[in-house]
Amino acid sequence: MSSGMFDVFCVGISASVLAGLILVLLVFLELGPFAGLAVEGKWLLGGTLGVGVLAFAIKMLIAAAIIQYPDTMTRPWLQFSALGLAPPQGGDAFAAAVSRRYVWQALPLQAPQPAANPGSPAKVALGRRLFNETQLSADGTQSCATCHALTRKAGGDGRVIAVGIRGQQGSRNTPTVWNAAFQQQLFWDGRAASLEEQAKGPILNPLEMGLPTAAAAEARIRQLPGYAGGFAAAFGDAGISFERMALALAAYERTLITADSPYDRYVRGERQALDAAQRRGMTLFDTLNCVLCHNGPNFSAAGLGGSGGPRRLFPANPSVYEQRYRLFDDAGQRGTWRVPSLRNVALTGPWLHNGSIDRLEEVVRIMATAQLGRSGGLQSWLGDDATLYSEDRSPLTDRQVADLVAFLQALSSDALRVAATPRAAALQKGAS
Repeated sequence: MSSGMFDVFCVGISASVLAGLILVLLVFLELGPFAGLAVEGKWLLGGTLGVGVLAFAIKMLIAAAIIQYPDTMTRPWLQFSALGLAPPQGGDAFAAAVSRRYVWQALPLQAPQPAANPGSPAKVALGRRLFNETQLSADGTQSCATCHALTRKAGGDGRVIAVGIRGQQGSRNTPTVWNAAFQQQLFWDGRAASLEEQAKGPILNPLEMGLPTAAAAEARIRQLPGYAGGFAAAFGDAGISFERMALALAAYERTLITADSPYDRYVRGERQALDAAQRRGMTLFDTLNCVLCHNGPNFSAAGLGGSGGPRRLFPANPSVYEQRYRLFDDAGQRGTWRVPSLRNVALTGPWLHNGSIDRLEEVVRIMATAQLGRSGGLQSWLGDDATLYSEDRSPLTDRQVADLVAFLQALSSDALRVAATPRAAALQKGAS
């Protein structure tokens, strides 16, 4: 602790002791006799009032210390609050957090199965049919697959923002459905805690598929041939319900896994799977602390195996990008968003919650500035242990951006990357 802060706390302690003495005298000489209290009552009253005075004194001490020494008191908290992490106890804790060795993980080949909704071939088959069922939309034109084109658009729709029935526009970019099984929170704002919960949302959203009620969805499916047998095979009887639709859709989505990226092959031991630029980008991804938010096998703190809290403040730091890309139009201010997965990110543009970015290089620059504060130069501060700490906050170079983009491209599924080529898209369109 610095000598200045020590002086502040000494003054505060002295003032608290003096206040305590005055309180005791007030209780025993004035309040106690006035209320007719015995000695025990006076001590009880004094103790009760004393706790309140002590709590107020502590708050005032903290406020005075922050006002007098803002850098020492707030810097470690601000650094970590922007990332959604627990604040450190001092500069040394922050340095330890950013210098730890990150453990890279390949994506599992199968998603965990919840006990309340175990998968089965029949349930997955039913979910696949429901995923492609346009009668689950009010005008019979939209299905889940309309906005989540599994091959051509890598599980998204390639649009800036989602478009629903009758050409209605939403306000957010469509996330990919690939590897959603590994996310603990769904939707951009993280409002759904499971695939089962998420599956119900778009069907009843008036801007998306637009059915008015769950009963309306059930009535639509009951009228179509073949579904009664599908539900019977999946659940043991032919009962059709909205809840069972969500269970089947979730079971199907848990099969949508892309563990075939160059990155996965590299982590599993194929050391030639990444080229030199991708390996440099992988190193930067760690040393620049991108892994503080995009970690775990699904490259998301909101994913299974992720760490650091599922949501982040974005933008966390002011920058020129806020107005340029209208980053506040949705939230109205700095919003808290679920950390998206970076799996197949090179294939799922345009990017960000409002789809305002059409170049991955620009996304990298925005995140470096808005989340990592890479807009200044060398920053340094003296820790509580009188050790000088420093961080390089200079903007990324073009070479660094290119290497990071190369690494992000290595997170793309080999199969999806081939399917997204113009020739593959043309062949698929011709076949349909």
